[in-house]
Amino acid sequence: MRNPEVVLNNLTKQSMKPNYRFEKLYRVLFNEEMFYVAYQQLYAKEGNMTPGTDGQTIDEMSLKRIDKLIGSLRDETYQPQPARRVYIPKKDGKNRPLGIPSFNDKLVQQTVKMILESIYEASFEPTSHGFRPHRSCHTALINVNRNYSGVKWFVEGDIKGFFDNISHEVLIGILRERIDDDRFIRLIRKFLNAGYVEDWVFHKTYSGTPQGGIISPIMANIYLDKLDKFIREYAAKFDKGARRTDNPDYFRLSRKIAKLNYKLEQVEESQRTLRREKVKEILKERALLSAGDSMDESFRRLKYIRYADDFLIGVIGSKEDCQFIKQDISNFLKEKLNLELSNEKTLITHASERAKFLGYEIYVRKSTTDTKRNVLGNLSRCYNGRVVLCLPTDTMRKKLNDYEVLRFTKHNNVEKWKPQSRIKLVNNDDLEILETYNAEIRGFYNYFSIAFNAAAVHDFSHIMQYSMYKTFAKKYKSSVRQIIARYRVNKDFAVRFVNKKGEQKTRVFYNNGFKKKRVAFANLSDVMPSSIFNTSGTSLIDRLKAQKCELCGNTETLEMHHVRRLKDLQGKEPWKIHMIARRRKTMAVCKPCHTKIHNGG
Repeated sequence: MRNPEVVLNNLTKQSMKPNYRFEKLYRVLFNEEMFYVAYQQLYAKEGNMTPGTDGQTIDEMSLKRIDKLIGSLRDETYQPQPARRVYIPKKDGKNRPLGIPSFNDKLVQQTVKMILESIYEASFEPTSHGFRPHRSCHTALINVNRNYSGVKWFVEGDIKGFFDNISHEVLIGILRERIDDDRFIRLIRKFLNAGYVEDWVFHKTYSGTPQGGIISPIMANIYLDKLDKFIREYAAKFDKGARRTDNPDYFRLSRKIAKLNYKLEQVEESQRTLRREKVKEILKERALLSAGDSMDESFRRLKYIRYADDFLIGVIGSKEDCQFIKQDISNFLKEKLNLELSNEKTLITHASERAKFLGYEIYVRKSTTDTKRNVLGNLSRCYNGRVVLCLPTDTMRKKLNDYEVLRFTKHNNVEKWKPQSRIKLVNNDDLEILETYNAEIRGFYNYFSIAFNAAAVHDFSHIMQYSMYKTFAKKYKSSVRQIIARYRVNKDFAVRFVNKKGEQKTRVFYNNGFKKKRVAFANLSDVMPSSIFNTSGTSLIDRLKAQKCELCGNTETLEMHHVRRLKDLQGKEPWKIHMIARRRKTMAVCKPCHTKIHNGG
């Protein structure tokens, strides 16, 4: 069998040829090594222990199970199971449908995803940031922060019910532009038509991709790449002028400065001092002006960023330009992709007001007084026209409300935020309570750490902190003051505990501050995606191939035992002791041992 790394990298090299069409892709699915890599990439996710409609999970994975799956693909008897539909809450109070595929389908989808990524990833536009390697919400936001300076208008784009309304025929047509393999296309169509089960009733799917399916994100990007390329071409036609025309008032003052500085060394000392004072006054006056004419109608620009089905357009131009752009995008989506732009959420917002994108509020700063000396030593309005990313107060309030740590009171018609205890955590141990609050604070801060007002997370943390105090007080039927005194270590609130090695440890409540970060984690917004795939080792498969039971030592065909979380293992059974000692959520065992484990042995 060919090395998966070689296979995927060869596909990527061929994808660099614009007119190249891929044939014989389906036979890549006969390579068992591809499935070994897919299994290695999937095994650690807790959701794999959630059964699909066939009742199976990742547990009992074996080489024989993979061989059987490949056999069904080879003779095309493979049929994906319908996804099990559940609902998760959305920010607007509605529910988002989520499809849970069976694990066998996840394994095939992960393999198909690797193939599709190797074909399409290098050809995606750099303006696309959703569900892509080395890209995230942060890379999209950082790109807006850096490249949208000076825009006059925002167009906040949202596609109505995108994942549910993807046209199967349009998607298959897009795939056929690059893939000339009917068997591979038939497999994709099987996934699209697999349907879902809700309340034990089967529903066929005539459009859309299942939210929760592994191939759904790459399918969405393949579909919306058409929009990205349309807007790239649209922007090339829309953009006008190499630079703004000069501001006559700015250059009138510049000429005055030049005139006063002309042959300055040749005038008397008293006149020289007067001239320098005059130049300082004019520099201050000029610093309040822009060098370019901000109302120049001969200069236009269009900026665009997309994350999944949300996009943000920045326009240097008029409001009428924005209305034309919105209408043209709406027409393209309807005519070419069978999609509808949401009128409720697709807003045209002046840049001085706050547009919303990926949970942030975004506006362009208008500054006439904040000045700073540039590299030439001259005063300039370095902050004017800069994009500002903000953490909205409403977002903070809603998150606190979701965590049930907040209640609202009114005093003299002024709303007061009051922390409250969390009944759901009262029966947890001390370390679990502290860790829950720490994880929630870190998660919130990490996401909003690039906001201009990132320090506002301190208010969020303050509410969380006193909610935690009240939770401990309720647990021990005590007061907040007594709880703070009881758990104080130096100046911090901390929980002492003994780890599995018998060592005394201390876990402190989050105290690292909330400074704004220029770059969150790694800034990869301007880096082209890697076209080289590294499939790394497949240690799980090596353990199955060893054919030596890790519990009893017998030599025979093995299958992998999985647990959802290692910390959930309680008791003194040999298999639990074995997994805890090795800190592994997996154990390669023989069939008799596996049966014994599931029978409570």
